[in-house]
Amino acid sequence: VTIMLINNLQPMTSDSAHVLWRTLTTAPPLPSPEPEEKAPLRAIDLAKKIRQEKREEERTTKGIKPTATPLQKRVSELKQFTQQLQNVHPNVLAKHLHKTMLFQNRDVIVLNKPYGVSVKDHGGGTCITAVLPILAKMMDLKVDSELQPCLGLEKEVTGTLLLARNQEAVDNIVYLHRHNQIQRKYWAITVGVPVPSEGVIDIPLIEREIAGTQHHFKMGLSPMFRLNETGEGVSRIRAHRQAESAVTKYRVLDSRAGCSLVELEPLTGLKHQIRVHLACALGCPILGDHKYSSWTKLAPQKLPENVLGKLGLEKSKTRNLTLHLHARQMVLPGTTSQPEIRVSCPMPKYFTKALQRLNLIFPDEKEPN
Repeated sequence: VTIMLINNLQPMTSDSAHVLWRTLTTAPPLPSPEPEEKAPLRAIDLAKKIRQEKREEERTTKGIKPTATPLQKRVSELKQFTQQLQNVHPNVLAKHLHKTMLFQNRDVIVLNKPYGVSVKDHGGGTCITAVLPILAKMMDLKVDSELQPCLGLEKEVTGTLLLARNQEAVDNIVYLHRHNQIQRKYWAITVGVPVPSEGVIDIPLIEREIAGTQHHFKMGLSPMFRLNETGEGVSRIRAHRQAESAVTKYRVLDSRAGCSLVELEPLTGLKHQIRVHLACALGCPILGDHKYSSWTKLAPQKLPENVLGKLGLEKSKTRNLTLHLHARQMVLPGTTSQPEIRVSCPMPKYFTKALQRLNLIFPDEKEPN
């Protein structure tokens, strides 16, 4: 039908075209369509709206925050872990350390160090050393007793912290440590699975300056060997005079979905040794290690999508992740008069929650083969 109509059209003359043009240009504009009226609010919708507003008003009056989403709850939970004891009164920190003490005898004390609290004063909130006199009073120690931290832990590391109760104990601990007779084991959650699953990392460390827009310093590897130009075999190179020996034993306890629970035993005690060996030597940075997950810049750790999903986080919220490195166990050798001292420290809450979310299992919880 359409084709027939088009074929029956007569050709337009110049006069008729002129009339059509004049009609189109002088015709009044078409009236704009009237806006559609909104549907009237139903009584049931109005009642729901009033009830919702009333509930929010009551929550505000009582000081209750609006219901948080699962993501907001997770971020709030992480922030709470990091800020729990960083800026508390010294008496509060001393009381917490006393309550969570792991071991004591006439020579040493082993504390359960919380996250985010420095052992020594670095100008950032309450430190453990500053509250030791208060702790000594709580323990009713002798007046001449002076608690001294030995083999300190980094601010972001939790777990066993060794204190000496007298100078003789300090000297003994220094001797044992120098001769590698104190065994310390750490647990870490890593992003990535170390290959091989067990081994010894023997690569010296050196502090390096990172230039650029974010000028900073980091501990880095200073290898003693390099690959030959052919790619086959290695050649020994001269060690940097400022590099120091660093040796770490490790073994994977469990791995799943690109993450691992790793046990580490440092045979030397350099700054950030475990973190650098995991991130730079094995390519498996510790979960929450924002310093060593990227070498050239300081930025929140980037995590794979599947790990973010299991942790219940978005990319923009990874900055709230804590460092998942825990001093799990300490063993001091026995003497003729004293037995061996073996102290294990329970995992902090944020660590166990991360293990659960990542489906990583403690070794003693695995089903027998």
